[in-house]
Amino acid sequence: MAQSLGDMEEELSCSICLSLFSTPVTLPCGHNFCSECLDCSWEDVYSYSCPQCRHPFPSKPELRKNTVLSNLVRQLNAARLEDPDPPEEKDEEDETPDKEAVLCDSCRKVAASKTCLTCLASFCQEHLQPHLHSPAFLDHLLSQPLRDLQQRKCAEHSKLLDHYCWEHGSCLCCYCALTHKTCKTYTLQEAKRQKELHYTNMLRSVNQKIEKATSTAQEVQREQRRVLETSKKKKELLEAEYEEIKSLIDEERHRAMAKIVAEEQKVNKKFIHTQSVLTKKQKEYEGMHSKVQSLLQEQDDFQFLKRASNLMDTTSKDPFKPKTEFDDRLLQSIYNNAVSLKDLVKAKIYQMAETPESKSQPPEKAHGAESRLEGEKASRWRPPTSPAPGKQEEKPKSKFKPNKQAADTSKTKPYGECPKVQTGEIPKEMGKDKFTKTNADPREELLMYTEKLSADPTTVHKKILLSNLFTRLSVSDIPQNYKENPQRFVSCSQLLCSQGFSQGIHYWEIIKEGGNFSGLGVAYQSIARNRAESRLGRNKLSWCIEWCNGKLQAWHDDKQTDLTTPNTNKYGVLLNCDQGFISFYCVGKKFSEIYKFRARFTEPVYPAFWMFSSQTVLVLNAFQSEPSQSK
Repeated sequence: MAQSLGDMEEELSCSICLSLFSTPVTLPCGHNFCSECLDCSWEDVYSYSCPQCRHPFPSKPELRKNTVLSNLVRQLNAARLEDPDPPEEKDEEDETPDKEAVLCDSCRKVAASKTCLTCLASFCQEHLQPHLHSPAFLDHLLSQPLRDLQQRKCAEHSKLLDHYCWEHGSCLCCYCALTHKTCKTYTLQEAKRQKELHYTNMLRSVNQKIEKATSTAQEVQREQRRVLETSKKKKELLEAEYEEIKSLIDEERHRAMAKIVAEEQKVNKKFIHTQSVLTKKQKEYEGMHSKVQSLLQEQDDFQFLKRASNLMDTTSKDPFKPKTEFDDRLLQSIYNNAVSLKDLVKAKIYQMAETPESKSQPPEKAHGAESRLEGEKASRWRPPTSPAPGKQEEKPKSKFKPNKQAADTSKTKPYGECPKVQTGEIPKEMGKDKFTKTNADPREELLMYTEKLSADPTTVHKKILLSNLFTRLSVSDIPQNYKENPQRFVSCSQLLCSQGFSQGIHYWEIIKEGGNFSGLGVAYQSIARNRAESRLGRNKLSWCIEWCNGKLQAWHDDKQTDLTTPNTNKYGVLLNCDQGFISFYCVGKKFSEIYKFRARFTEPVYPAFWMFSSQTVLVLNAFQSEPSQSK
């Protein structure tokens, strides 16, 4: 039984761990694995398949223990433990004089001293004499006494088994050896040496595997410790970061509450003082009322007039209520700060949630206080910056796909028609580019290069109000309580976006709602932040189109070009950093180019906007709120 199970050892081994099954389970495809090995191979996977044949399963199969394989493995392990001692050890034990001696086959009384392998009999010292002195027995082979002579005889020919067939793994007599001429046969001594050599090599290989398994297990343990230590450190750092965020928010909350409480106490103190003054006045009026009432009850004319002349009139002044100087704008500003802080945190959380973990880059730890919107506590992140020069920025995939059959967008866009294109002067040395004839390119092709924009709160002017995760811009009559920052525009009510571009093709769309004074374009980060020359288009560092009292104009380097105002409230901007141009489009029944600037960009370019009139509202990422035209 042990031998048959030994032959099946490979069939009783798991193909994952290459060891005998431990709690074997069977999959629907028929293959068997250790339950623990299968659980490890299916860990953190979203689809399940057989590790051996890759057969997929619609859901995780219900695993049940294979009792037949489990019993076979248990029997094989038991058979290995019950194997008898090696034959050579038995021989040594049989030859030990302390054991029961082999009796002489002649007298059956005295212990044999030798065994004749030719006669296949054992003899004591007395009956061994003929083998020692008679020439007839000189060629007989003598050995130490053996007790298993009958087992050493061939059952078929009754001859000594003195040969070994390597292919069949069995001992042979001289007659059996004739039928194994094609096999590799050895004498028993030679076969033993060959087998010893074979098992010596096997023992060496097993020792090497044991050492390798030990070293691998130690390496796995070291890696496990490293992973656990790294995870522990990261959890501690993460806990510290979130505790710091909580403390910053709590600090800001306490500061805001303290401001409101201070304002409340100041006004309430004035109310209390006013109440005390009014109470004092009321008591004076009540005293005068009593005196006058007593005077009117006087019947004697002389006494009446005498008392009346002594009575002073203190009722000439009416009760006065002073003006309540409760700063509603301060409370509204504090509330706006809290809302802006919430939007800032929400925007960062959404940004991290949209980034796959396997591709996310380790964030840089911010040192010191960062600017925040509307006076909120410094956050620990900065808006995305432009890519380093020479490095192509990874472009997000647009949800819009180009459709060659849907070039005409008039069926889905209810806007008016746009005027013919007016193009700026093109230097001869610039040559031709991919978008020279932009009118021939449908909007669907440009949507492949769409960018999601968000305003940079560190640059926004205090008269501009941000909302909807920094994608809706409006003009506020009340200056916002933004934290002071050297990057903030001071003179002109304008801002830059967080995204900067130095290579590639980029496209974005904007909706303009109301207002006669606004503009959109691009600028370098190095544009001035104060004085009149900081306005978009009034310097060499910015390019824009703007609406000034209903007229549309293009501006760059303080040079103006009058344009025809399109009948639409939606506009697109195409920036080609490689070819060096910016094009502005009207998005209406016909997708047309309004104006094109040519430039050699020496710095990263940032989308920029300015707005002045209180009714002006600009909405970024306008393409996100509309259905795809490719349908």
